[in-house]
Amino acid sequence: MGTRSVVARIFLAGVSVIVTLWVLIAGIYEPAWAEAQKQALVPSIPITAESALIMECTSGRILFEKNPDKRLPPASITKIMTMLLVMEQVSLGKVRFSDMVVTSERAMRMGGSQIWLEVGEEMSLEDLMKAIAIVSANDASVAVAEHIAGSEEAFVDMMNKRGQELGMTGTNFVNASGLPHPDHYSTAKDIALMSRALLRYPKVHEWFTTWIDYVRDGKNILVNTNRLIKSYEGVDGLKTGFTEEAGYCLAATAEKGSLRLVSVVLKVPDSTTRFNEASALLNLGFRHFAGVELAKEGQVIAEVEVTRGVVDKVDIICKDRLVGVVPRGEEDKVRHEIALPRKVDAPVAKGQKIGEMLAVTEDGSNLGRIDLIASEEVKRGNILRVIFRTTQNLLRALFKNN
Repeated sequence: MGTRSVVARIFLAGVSVIVTLWVLIAGIYEPAWAEAQKQALVPSIPITAESALIMECTSGRILFEKNPDKRLPPASITKIMTMLLVMEQVSLGKVRFSDMVVTSERAMRMGGSQIWLEVGEEMSLEDLMKAIAIVSANDASVAVAEHIAGSEEAFVDMMNKRGQELGMTGTNFVNASGLPHPDHYSTAKDIALMSRALLRYPKVHEWFTTWIDYVRDGKNILVNTNRLIKSYEGVDGLKTGFTEEAGYCLAATAEKGSLRLVSVVLKVPDSTTRFNEASALLNLGFRHFAGVELAKEGQVIAEVEVTRGVVDKVDIICKDRLVGVVPRGEEDKVRHEIALPRKVDAPVAKGQKIGEMLAVTEDGSNLGRIDLIASEEVKRGNILRVIFRTTQNLLRALFKNN
């Protein structure tokens, strides 16, 4: 073997060792560096909760997190999903707030927080929802679950299915109330996701922000368990929770300007610390981030031509509110982009997705997106109508050009 060949082999072996070492070093340090960069979005603050996060509500962007995917018992925060399913059923017209709900023996036997329902007692769905939101009533939760689905077990199936649809990958529900069970668990991230969904219904804020109310024609008082609605400006929800297994928990939401945040703390050692840490997280989010509203829910964005329809055009509206969230001082760097076709074919359903609107920064970073939908139904026109409209459009174009 020649001298050149030996030198070449030694050189290649050295390069291989250097590359291997670099890969190993990168594998060790890159995750730590990435985590440091992630946490650098906001200063670190001491949080005793085993799991916590702040999420911006419209985009779902997480601004701060601590063990966000750790599975823990959620206690009565479970009722956010219970209330969400009720609100969705009301919006679909399947039940009404005026419905009278009959208490079963199972609902009556629920322990923990309750309004002492009696077997056979009737109470309106709205009063039961009020009791769930204000005093976290377990008996009311089971009563509405049975009213919606026929049984609590069937309702729990609905809860888990809806959780999967929302992307809640670390959650399993066993009951509608949050009472302890080894297979009943959730995560801070999942709780924030279902909170976002519930906050689409403004009605819930009426209950969440009520400090004192009554049921049974004023005979029984309800006093809110969430003291942040009295002590923190802008707080208008959501739910407290406590069991021996879960510790003290809270999902809180507040809105200031165009920025709505959801703060979640799980397994906190005492109630005072629970409220203090939820407040500290909200402070952190509002101090370091700003929201730029780019579109309102239901806002008309454009008209799109409809071919072969009974009308020529349809208004395109925003399905949701769009807010771009950026560090404070960078609000002028946010803009929107719209993706819409020039025309669509009839028939068009009301609420059908036609395009998208994106919130982006100057460098093209995506801050969130919403669907752009048809504001109304457009049926397909019959052949004579289509011929008439086509001829009419051709004549208009001809006269315009002349």
